[in-house]
Amino acid sequence: MASPPDTSKTTKLERYNSYIRRVNSTKLLAASSKLLFRVTLLVALVLIFFFTFNYPPLADNASPAGHHVHTTSHLLSSAFYGSGASWEKEVRRSSTPRRPNGFSVLVTGAGGFVGTHCSLALKKRGDGVLGLDNFNSYYDPSLKRARQKVLKQHEIFIVEGDLNDGELLAKLFDIVPFTHVLHLAAQAGVRYAMENPQSYVSSNIAGYVNLLEVAKNADPQPAIVWASSSSVYGLNTENPFSESDRTDQPASLYAATKKAGEEIAHTYNHIYGLSITGLRFFTVYGPWGRPDMAYFFFTKDILQGKQINVYQTHDNKEVARDFTYIDDVVRGCLGALDTAEKSTGKGGKKRGPAQLRIYNLGNTSPVTVGKLVSILESLLNVKAKKHVIKMPRNGDVPFTHANVSLAFKDFGYKPTTDLSTGLRKFVKWYVSYYGIQPRVKGSNNSA
Repeated sequence: MASPPDTSKTTKLERYNSYIRRVNSTKLLAASSKLLFRVTLLVALVLIFFFTFNYPPLADNASPAGHHVHTTSHLLSSAFYGSGASWEKEVRRSSTPRRPNGFSVLVTGAGGFVGTHCSLALKKRGDGVLGLDNFNSYYDPSLKRARQKVLKQHEIFIVEGDLNDGELLAKLFDIVPFTHVLHLAAQAGVRYAMENPQSYVSSNIAGYVNLLEVAKNADPQPAIVWASSSSVYGLNTENPFSESDRTDQPASLYAATKKAGEEIAHTYNHIYGLSITGLRFFTVYGPWGRPDMAYFFFTKDILQGKQINVYQTHDNKEVARDFTYIDDVVRGCLGALDTAEKSTGKGGKKRGPAQLRIYNLGNTSPVTVGKLVSILESLLNVKAKKHVIKMPRNGDVPFTHANVSLAFKDFGYKPTTDLSTGLRKFVKWYVSYYGIQPRVKGSNNSA
């Protein structure tokens, strides 16, 4: 009788294969669990950073929840930028003057148009300069970062933080005994206030008050020079605009916040002895300027063959501006700093009367927007596609004209650059910065 077939080897092989499958399944499950955990962790971190950067606290400068302008959060600015021996060394190095009796100046908004130019001018003459900027997204942040690189090449350090971050500001004043503050940080633009009004209150009022609160408690108290605006003249009908004219009829929220800043300055001067000088800028333009300004986006649109809107008033008059070249404004800012008297308070208490001033910084020669376009057409060698329309009721005023006699008397302010010369320098910078092949007249000339 035949013996039954031996199945032991087959059974063992099946058991072994089953064991291998179970081991592999366990390994796969473990690997999948690890992968799932890592993916979940990564997603959580991404979400944390997303909400940190895009939805900071309501007090954050120019970025209340639900609005468009994004800034660095207070948490990151204080915890990351405001700590560490190397960070403090950089802050001290940048703010230390290199000339006898030189200033140590905190420049807020140093990554901005006027802030960059003023920082470079101060550093060039041997003053210590420390910048502060939140690099918000009101306009292309890459332009602000490019300015930051220029400042870094000249050994000017910008602390990345927000005016509403009191902890960070207090830390900076603890590290550096600033002699002066050049306060240029603000939410700019007249028309944008209709889209994002809270950003103007957050930056131009709350941020300014926060800065003054820290400055009043500093020892020594710094002298403060800050940027107001020609917009405060609003519906004023006097011509030219003088510092003694009425400024209680602002035509835009931006203007209202700047007017509020002037009243707040009076309060802190009166109560705490802070020396404060306000500067009313008139339509500043030039290289490294702001893309939201007409001369800038007109240049862009003309080169791209796009139609540009040229405004007229509702009674068919041309809109005109007292366009002021950046170098003239910088000289005005430095003149104001040089003639600013020391604050008189100590430990938050006033010890005597302190200086309080307000000045126009303009060009004194209004030019129509039509003339501006004609100059750009000539410089760019391109005919603009103009669309003449009525000025919308968005807070813009039809005409500005500065009387600068007071600034001339007190610190020798005298603008020297006409619009054609200034625009030639701007256009040369523009085509170079954006790498545009010149059809531009005089683009290879020195400016």
